[in-house]
Amino acid sequence: MTFHNNYRDIIELLTNYSTIYTLISKILYTFANILNALNMETKILNRIKVVLVEKRRTGVWLAEQLGVSPVTISKWCSNTTQPTIQTLDKIAELLEVDKRDLLTSNRN
Repeated sequence: MTFHNNYRDIIELLTNYSTIYTLISKILYTFANILNALNMETKILNRIKVVLVEKRRTGVWLAEQLGVSPVTISKWCSNTTQPTIQTLDKIAELLEVDKRDLLTSNRN
């Protein structure tokens, strides 16, 4: 009988932990979304994708010129990640634009 009671106690404890874990996960997810939204208010975004279109160039072309993966260019174009300042200088040179033309701030 003791084993059976201990088993029930363990199941109840695991169920409580699972519920707590789910609740904490939801809170953290919500918190991350709030932080992301706040960060987007002052985030400097790049215009690489727009300038590539204006210059009639592709991400694959830019990747070849820079010696990086097209996936990297895609991440830059979607503003998932950002190139270094040195890389931004090289991109501006390749696209024959001022590096300031590759940046925009979404601050109002």
